[in-house]
Amino acid sequence: LHDLDAAAASQSFKLPDLKYDFGALEPAISAQIMEIHYTKHHQTYVTNLNATLEQYAEAEHKGDVAKMIALQGAIKFNGGGHVNHTLFWENLSPNGGGEPTGAIGDAITKKWGSFDAFKKDMSATTAAVQGSGWGWLAFDPKAKDIKIVTCANQDPCSTTGCVPLLGIDVWEHAYYLDYKNVRPDYLNAIWSVVNWETVGARFDAAK
Repeated sequence: LHDLDAAAASQSFKLPDLKYDFGALEPAISAQIMEIHYTKHHQTYVTNLNATLEQYAEAEHKGDVAKMIALQGAIKFNGGGHVNHTLFWENLSPNGGGEPTGAIGDAITKKWGSFDAFKKDMSATTAAVQGSGWGWLAFDPKAKDIKIVTCANQDPCSTTGCVPLLGIDVWEHAYYLDYKNVRPDYLNAIWSVVNWETVGARFDAAK
């Protein structure tokens, strides 16, 4: 929370720049969904995070512990929303798709036997998230291995004790305009725009 407190004073949390146009991920993700998701949903998390951190800093200054405790849920939700979506945009690329190479590709094959088996497992596990949440390919530093984990709402992957490598947003706002209520179709399509270069770099840094 110390980093968040410092950011509150400087208002340093901002919407990250996208490295591609809203329509660049079509047909997997439409320009309409990308624009709404990025400019409305992600922006709201950033705005609310900064506002909540201002309240937290004020409460801390006053020694109002009850208020500080009461704000933890909003910090977790909006901070998680910002962290998760920042990673999500980096996970995607108009030049993405295909199969991962290098160390992450080897680790996936070792763990699941094949890339297709991994995709099937991750898609099924993520599709099964109840309500809103995220599916993650993560690195478990204790086990020194990769694994699939899910998180409810905007809880960040770090709350599981793991390092996030690849996250898939399964809040309905991420896919409903394109895929209605058929979450598995969205999950099948998103593999065509996964940026394995970024995922691989995260894996190399986490090991």
